[in-house]
Amino acid sequence: MSRFHYQDAHFNRARISLRQTVNRYTQQLRSPKRSAATVALQAGLKHDLDQLSDALEKLNHNLLRIAVFGLVSRGKSAVLNALLGQKILQTGPINGVTQYPRSVCWFPTIAGNTMQVELIDTPGLDEIGGQVRESIAREVVDQADLILFVIAGDMTRTEYRALAELQATHKPLILVFNKIDLYPDQDKQTIYRKLQTLFAKNTDHTRPLLAPDDIVMVAAEPAPLEVRVEYADGRVEYEWETPPPQVEELRQLLLTILHREGKSLSALNALRQARETEAAIAHKSLKLHHTEAEELIWQFARWKAIAIAANPIAVLDLVGGAVTDLAMIRSLAKLYGLPMTRYEAGKLLKSILLSSGGLLLGELGSTLLLGVGKSASAVAGSVDPTGLMAYGGAAIAQASLAGYGSYRVGKAAQIYLEQGCTWGPQGANTVIQEIFNQVDPNTIIYRLRREFGQ
Repeated sequence: MSRFHYQDAHFNRARISLRQTVNRYTQQLRSPKRSAATVALQAGLKHDLDQLSDALEKLNHNLLRIAVFGLVSRGKSAVLNALLGQKILQTGPINGVTQYPRSVCWFPTIAGNTMQVELIDTPGLDEIGGQVRESIAREVVDQADLILFVIAGDMTRTEYRALAELQATHKPLILVFNKIDLYPDQDKQTIYRKLQTLFAKNTDHTRPLLAPDDIVMVAAEPAPLEVRVEYADGRVEYEWETPPPQVEELRQLLLTILHREGKSLSALNALRQARETEAAIAHKSLKLHHTEAEELIWQFARWKAIAIAANPIAVLDLVGGAVTDLAMIRSLAKLYGLPMTRYEAGKLLKSILLSSGGLLLGELGSTLLLGVGKSASAVAGSVDPTGLMAYGGAAIAQASLAGYGSYRVGKAAQIYLEQGCTWGPQGANTVIQEIFNQVDPNTIIYRLRREFGQ
């Protein structure tokens, strides 16, 4: 399958995943259950559902967002104007001309098709108040599929820290070195090599992860030059002339990215938003239903203990115990309003057993040994009263282990349900993994795999 077909497949899978998620939580929002926890959860669910709906709407309109960040006076607005080919966004010598995010549309033609790209201009990261700045930046970053970070000259400590924080959001990022017209060629190459060296070694986990190809040099709004004009009559005058912008390197890089992986980037970001939103919903649901969940887990633990204590056949102990744990996991998922099929519950139970460090598996082994002893005691008890005493002791020990094991499974299932609510064939994590497994090694998405939290 070609990368273009992969992009369409990624895009369609993301839409199906989000549509399924939106429908599921829409039904939950309309749930007739009116417990205090349900009412509280539904009150906060509308905002989360709006975010999921916005992400789905963005995919339906085949829209890709590129956000521009940087400190004041680095030429962020000028870079976007140069890409658009006209001065739409205000620029000027005064610091902080852009006081709030502003969006403009760009319609580049790629392989004969016109794409819809939203370019988001942002205030300087060092211009507006701390909390306001962080809130604006976080909202814009969440919406963006690709980030441009604009610098001019040597990178400052503030810029380096801001760049690292932006890259920690797991978004593809391009470093734009602007105002190269102000530097002699030798100085430009020196700064460029310093930038390449700065991001070449990734031993420090706080270091921004940029490849040399992610750094481009532009002159978005070159400074006017004084030129000598000689007339036929011998007069000589000096005029100021503004050279054309030099943004072709950036334009070609963006067009290449949009053509090669634009749809996949849009799909990946929508899925990331869905994953984070669902995780937030799951966290709130677990918190609100904490008391009910504890009662449910203890109830199943008691049922399992009683059933196993009363059952004289060893093999049925294991089967009955597994069925009880599966029913508990699905009941917990239903209580939280999270999706969970019987097959997924089985996978979850297996994961819990395998990740328990052998403790629960050891309990299963002990349960089987005690069950065999209990079965033998039951047979002996039919002819010897001392066998009934042995049966009772084995049954009590086995029931205690079974109840404790069921409680441990329930507590582990709570964690898995909170962290794994995006499982399933159409779950966000599943589709994200598919995208990472299918992209070409020379793409930005391929380099994002480690950052994205696989």
